[in-house]
Amino acid sequence: MSLYVLSLVLVAAVLHASWNLLSKKTQGKTPYIWLMYVASNIVYLPVLFFQLQQGNTIYSQPLFWFSLSSAVLHLGYYIVLQKGYRSAELSVVYPLARGSGPLFSSIAAILFLHEPLRITATIGLFLIIAGVLLITGLSFKKEDNQKIMPGITYGVLTGLFIALYTFNDTIAVKSYAVSPLPLTLGTNLLGAILLFPFISSKKEELKRELKLHKWTILAIAILSPAAYILVLEALRYAPLTVVAPARETSILLGVFMGSRVFNEKDGKRRLIASGLILGGIIALSLS
Repeated sequence: MSLYVLSLVLVAAVLHASWNLLSKKTQGKTPYIWLMYVASNIVYLPVLFFQLQQGNTIYSQPLFWFSLSSAVLHLGYYIVLQKGYRSAELSVVYPLARGSGPLFSSIAAILFLHEPLRITATIGLFLIIAGVLLITGLSFKKEDNQKIMPGITYGVLTGLFIALYTFNDTIAVKSYAVSPLPLTLGTNLLGAILLFPFISSKKEELKRELKLHKWTILAIAILSPAAYILVLEALRYAPLTVVAPARETSILLGVFMGSRVFNEKDGKRRLIASGLILGGIIALSLS
């Protein structure tokens, strides 16, 4: 991996962990997600106009279809992620989401693409599973498990959506030469359109979200697309199996932020578990 690609991915990891910290604070629902989509398109529209002035090709048929499929998958991702943040701690949901995404991708490759299960992949899978078990603190007491099940459920579901939209967008960027910025903005625009019927009757909730979280929404509208555009840009120069592990350094940042900002318990245990998950992802990338 070149220094340029590594820099893109590491900056993206910091931005990603940062906007998830802000998102956990808001615990927003559908109106919040819609406002974030709209705000991100407004913020990045001047950049899109600049690309047009430079003579870059923006629109293409693949852009529309990949943006549409990505919008559907991202909607599922945001909705499940926000439900997770409303019902569980950041240092549980975030690393499970980020760790289970590559896990799903690897299992699918083994089962459906008949890729061989190499030693490094086996080690990686076991490390991720060990990290997941450690971070969730599963025990034989049913009462204890009931407290953490929402975090496990929503974290793993979020990881499934991450795996799906990453696969979709990687094909768009690498196989169809779709530019990262139009793809991200197209995804957000179509996401806002798809959500509109569900928020059109929630004017009071929209006003309340704007009043309480307007600056947070603006910050996420800047950070979230920036983080993903940097990752997509990195994918133009490096394979997914290299970019994905480096991107997941955000796991450690997410757990650290959750422990420090929200005073979530078991910070050391969850940090160690996140290290195991990250190590597993790196091992998968070497397989």
